[in-house]
Amino acid sequence: MKRVLVFVAAMFVLPLAAEAATIERLRAFIRDTQLAKTSFTQTVTDRTGRVVQRSNGDFALSRPGRFRWTVDKPYKQVVVGDGERVWIYDEDLNQVVVRKAGDAIGSTPAALLAGRDSVERAFQWKELPAAGGLEWLSATPISKDAAFAEIRLGFDANTLAALELSDAFGQKTVVRFGPLDRNPALSGDLFRFAPPKGASVIGDK
Repeated sequence: MKRVLVFVAAMFVLPLAAEAATIERLRAFIRDTQLAKTSFTQTVTDRTGRVVQRSNGDFALSRPGRFRWTVDKPYKQVVVGDGERVWIYDEDLNQVVVRKAGDAIGSTPAALLAGRDSVERAFQWKELPAAGGLEWLSATPISKDAAFAEIRLGFDANTLAALELSDAFGQKTVVRFGPLDRNPALSGDLFRFAPPKGASVIGDK
């Protein structure tokens, strides 16, 4: 299971007043964080809980819809959203997969974090009990074609701190973010991608 990416979107159903606190944390994150950069660690486990992958890297976003997700170890991979398309570059394979931005929501974690408040409408939301020092919000995709069965967002006292994604095969991906640098000066070049010379490009060009 070498390649696992993450990122989300949302439909908003609020049957209980108690759900407001955490959904408001998501809304505040989207509203108040127009630019951001941070590091992350990512761990993937199979249905038995066995770790099948560990990776780390950096993440940057610029709303609406632009982001850069870079995996440094154990393999090099770059995911760039330029607002219109999402580019996934696998350096080992020298391959680029490109998708329309709207189609990528739910299959890459960056698509949720860099979206507008309209991302709420792609998921059904449910507040979960606090655990591990975080407030948790569960997102179940509306689309039957989504890459994940459930996404959980964990908020600490300041901002979004974690993502946990589960698929239909029992595999779980846990992303933990480092300290968030909110609204820094970021170059627009971070959110542009040109396929390297000689790379194969597949998908929606």
